[in-house]
Amino acid sequence: MTETKIHLTGVRAYGYVGLLPEEQVLGQWFTVDAQLTLDWFAAATSDDIADTYDYRTAIAAIHHHIQTGKYKLIERLAGAIAAELFTEPRLTHLQIKIVKQPPIPDFQGAVAVELEGDRTTFAAPLPQVSPTAKKKSKPSTPTVPA
Repeated sequence: MTETKIHLTGVRAYGYVGLLPEEQVLGQWFTVDAQLTLDWFAAATSDDIADTYDYRTAIAAIHHHIQTGKYKLIERLAGAIAAELFTEPRLTHLQIKIVKQPPIPDFQGAVAVELEGDRTTFAAPLPQVSPTAKKKSKPSTPTVPA
């Protein structure tokens, strides 16, 4: 196989993905970088969009999942985007990075999740979590001796 990597950088969309209530109600901006790997030979010789992966489709999928997804974790958002992108049969490998600036007090930085895999990684549908099976996790509170 002759390998091509299509790089999508700085794909931005506004969405309501996050664990914090503010993220679910107020929303925030997300920035996505993706690297799509496929065989380039046919497109390089034909100059026909039908012989490659039309990256406009990937951009639309990224926008759609950020704008309409109701996920608590950006890992889940990344997995949902990856699963949809792999519906393109020519895509063989994917690397996706999602960045956000969460509304955490005294934190001015960003949080990013990066996911990478091939078609077999995302062959099975991602499991759905039933509302009754959800567990609430609390961050551990360190104990300070008196």
